[in-house]
Amino acid sequence: MTERVTDRPADGRAATEGTDGRALRRPNRRTALRFAGGGVVGLLTLPALISCAEDPITEPDVLVAQEFSARTDAAAATAAITIDPARTAALTTVAAERTAHADALRTEIDRAIGVYGDGTTPAVRTPAPTTTPAPAAPPSIDGLRDQLTASQRAAADLAVTQSGYRAGLLASISAACAVQVGVLLA
Repeated sequence: MTERVTDRPADGRAATEGTDGRALRRPNRRTALRFAGGGVVGLLTLPALISCAEDPITEPDVLVAQEFSARTDAAAATAAITIDPARTAALTTVAAERTAHADALRTEIDRAIGVYGDGTTPAVRTPAPTTTPAPAAPPSIDGLRDQLTASQRAAADLAVTQSGYRAGLLASISAACAVQVGVLLA
């Protein structure tokens, strides 16, 4: 008998068989390209997903200085009542509005940090002032006007660097300070 020459190796197995006797399936070009494309998409998507992860807050919020300024202005307006009791109504209004500004700013700062479902906030946060700053001596009405004018300018300057709600909040605070100086304390 004559044997035909085949492409079989010396051990008698077909070239496309594995060691366990099953036929090996070689990937075609389309399968290889799909596999390579999936890997490339995965490599490109991974950095995007990592960059979307929340970073812990390490910097103080830019609104903290505005909150402190509002609380300082409210304390100064309350203290100024002792110097000029005739303007008690106007000074009480200024104090109440500046306290409301400080509370609105604190609410926005806490919102930006995030609040858990149970009402607690993350451990890393910008602390709220524990005490209301009190002026060393009751300011004069002119001194209070100057202080409110500086607060108005600072809020306006910061408003142009912010966007959305924060910009609107700061612009509103700036406008309110301008009205307090120009109308209530005129």
